[in-house]
Amino acid sequence: MTTFLRWWKFNLVGALGMVMQLTALALINRWMPGHYLYASAVAIELTLLHNFVWHLHYTWRDRREDSSWLSQLIRFQLSNGLVSLLGNLVLMRLLVDEAHLPLLAANSIAILCCSMLNFCLGNNWAFAAAA
Repeated sequence: MTTFLRWWKFNLVGALGMVMQLTALALINRWMPGHYLYASAVAIELTLLHNFVWHLHYTWRDRREDSSWLSQLIRFQLSNGLVSLLGNLVLMRLLVDEAHLPLLAANSIAILCCSMLNFCLGNNWAFAAAA
């Protein structure tokens, strides 16, 4: 599969994940009001698990035989998970508290800012082809 096609698949999964993350954030923030960063962290982790399943079975399905799903999940959490969690939380803090953007707008920007690095990490490490 070409990198370009995989990038499009990654973005399709990412779009689904973005809808899921924004919905989860809005619901968690409404049902359990508190600090928006806690709600963001939970929404991010739910989305990471969602995206991992889709990436495993769709985006990088041709690389599933190269290693176990558990090792891929661990690599995914250590790469995309850390980038998404740390990147989103830092950007959310800046965009909400400093730039005074609405919560969901700030989260959308944070998601998009982390996506390119996440694709590179997913393609070259979390779901890397066997050497």
